[in-house]
Amino acid sequence: MNFLKQKCLYVDVPPPDLILLDLNLPKISGLELLAEINSAPKLKMIPVVIMTTSAADEEILNSYALSARCYITKLINFSQVAKLVKWIEDWWLVLVTVPK
Repeated sequence: MNFLKQKCLYVDVPPPDLILLDLNLPKISGLELLAEINSAPKLKMIPVVIMTTSAADEEILNSYALSARCYITKLINFSQVAKLVKWIEDWWLVLVTVPK
């Protein structure tokens, strides 16, 4: 959150145009982090794409309720991941206009 809120070492770092978020984080759940992002006025405008291994309906519903823009179940092989990264780049960073 220091990075996203541009605090401490990250004061001069520009905010991201897109956040890729795994729900399985070591110290805080991804849903808790998503809620924190959604509660910060400057951060909630940044599109958040969930990439996780869980296909649980409850996590999908909670993610969208917390303003996730997309929910993707992680793919396993490198070829699938490479295609997904290319799609994310083309869609979110080229075609879609995000707020500055």
